[in-house]
Amino acid sequence: MKLHHQFLLLHSQYGQHIEVQITLDELATTFECTHRNALNLITRMAEQGWIKWNSQRGRGRRSTLTFLIQPEEIAIESMMQTIQRKDIQQTLTEIRQYAQSSTLENKVQDWLFGYFGPHSEMQRNRQVDTLRLPIRQQIHTVDPLYMNLLAESFVSSHIFDGLVRQASHTQQIIPHLAHDWEVNELRTEWTFFLRKEVMFHHGQMMTADDVVYTFQRLRQTSQPMLYRFIAKQIESVRALNNNTVQIILKQPSELFLPFLCTSRAAIVPNGLNRRGEELFGVKPSGTGPFRMIEMSKDNCVLEVFKPHFQGRAHLDQVEIIHIPWNVAPDQLEQPDRQSPFHMMHQHTSRSSSEQGAWSQMHSPVTVRKFVTYNTRKEGLLRDPHIRAHISQCLQLARETESGALTHPIANDSSSSLSDDLWTLQSSANPTALLPELNPEKIVQISTTSLRILTIPQYRKDARWIANTLQQAGYQCTVVSTPVEQFKGSVRMESDLIVFSLTRDQDEQLRLFDLYRTLAGHVEHHTVIDIETLLEQIQRQPDPLIRTQYFQHIEDRLLSEYQLHILYEKPFQTTYLPSVRGVTFNSQGWVDLRHIWFPPKI
Repeated sequence: MKLHHQFLLLHSQYGQHIEVQITLDELATTFECTHRNALNLITRMAEQGWIKWNSQRGRGRRSTLTFLIQPEEIAIESMMQTIQRKDIQQTLTEIRQYAQSSTLENKVQDWLFGYFGPHSEMQRNRQVDTLRLPIRQQIHTVDPLYMNLLAESFVSSHIFDGLVRQASHTQQIIPHLAHDWEVNELRTEWTFFLRKEVMFHHGQMMTADDVVYTFQRLRQTSQPMLYRFIAKQIESVRALNNNTVQIILKQPSELFLPFLCTSRAAIVPNGLNRRGEELFGVKPSGTGPFRMIEMSKDNCVLEVFKPHFQGRAHLDQVEIIHIPWNVAPDQLEQPDRQSPFHMMHQHTSRSSSEQGAWSQMHSPVTVRKFVTYNTRKEGLLRDPHIRAHISQCLQLARETESGALTHPIANDSSSSLSDDLWTLQSSANPTALLPELNPEKIVQISTTSLRILTIPQYRKDARWIANTLQQAGYQCTVVSTPVEQFKGSVRMESDLIVFSLTRDQDEQLRLFDLYRTLAGHVEHHTVIDIETLLEQIQRQPDPLIRTQYFQHIEDRLLSEYQLHILYEKPFQTTYLPSVRGVTFNSQGWVDLRHIWFPPKI
């Protein structure tokens, strides 16, 4: 593997010509090693047939080095070995480092293009179907309590099940691990009746004790987590018998049942199968249609769980591999797109028949990016005219881009803002169309710095905002903080806050959590109205009426320029027509349970 790396390094330095005159001193400098080791590397490359080496003896005399193979072939061979060694990210980093043009990286992507997708092989007279999926986010844990990334939730949703689930394309909540449930008139006492003989992946049957353990763990944790406000409303949970569980809430909440549909509320075995908190995240045991058989830094392998209570999935195995290929080297630590899935990029080196082989599907899920204004902080944003001016500035900039590019954001498959779009924004001046501020406010905005806060994944959006506002005379600084610190004190020290809302089956829970957070930094008179509406939402059983209440809050924040929506775009995926049963579950993710592909005859 290291020899491949050294060849790419050598070719990046001297590959402009097929044949080059070079000294051993120069080779040692290139490889950063001794003369002896440099000669050893050259000899090994010659033995592999990668180069031809005509040595000239004597210090300072030039030998002849002839390249016999293209770097793309070495890169692909290296990638094949990497797949087996589960160290893809390091290889991609090296390929980028030594590529002289996009040709080499495109060749590797084309090879990956063929590697991923459906694959079948015959084993002991039976067809074994494997689906390989590239994802952009690295998976650290699939424990429902600790996961933070969408990729982790995607994997977790196929390993674990919840008591109930939401039907796809509707807001109807239907039975899952619980085949039925009851609630008292006060809607504080919920009783769930569990299916019998549901098996965990480690062979143990699920009982009420597992459900009790799951919810006790949720309500007692100090771990910051999404929808924690619902878990903290649980007063008690107890097993009435082996197959019946009663959960009592501190107060009525119509968001409780939707919460049970989320991956956060998935049922885990009592005592985590004696594996401990940290180990359980990488060696989990659930009741879902797939069980995890391997997990490493860049690779996760799922195997079908044949005894699943809803029947066997069609696939035999799913390999989920972390590929950050569409991110610049200095961004490898923080992938920029919201969706965990890759679009399968195609390059002109592929034949037209190959390029037409893949189809695209839009997920019903969209992502909305927005900016909120911290009006609790002393400064410019206490003035509603300044907030209105900023919102109009951002809106005009977006409209200018839309006029120059057709649907600019939705067409970007690699990041929240493409490099081409960034160049356009830097050169355009949409703020010339804005109404003028009075001289006093112009002085204020030119002498006061606005602090724009975001998380690393949305840093490009924040920089675009800063760039746009600077064209209008504002002074801006961008600060990014890890998501776990985002709701801390750093938020109250900032002026503009950039974040997103995933509009999936959990949208109402996400909105409730979002507006509870926004209430901490909007004007006091607005807080009272928001909290009143949130209380009504919690007690409203009709989801359509809850939607109307949420819309009232949004309209209020927009009208007072305490919220500005940047854009909204759908999740996308690509698939081969030979893959059948491609559907999205209620969370907008590809449902692996129903995917299948016919055998080649």
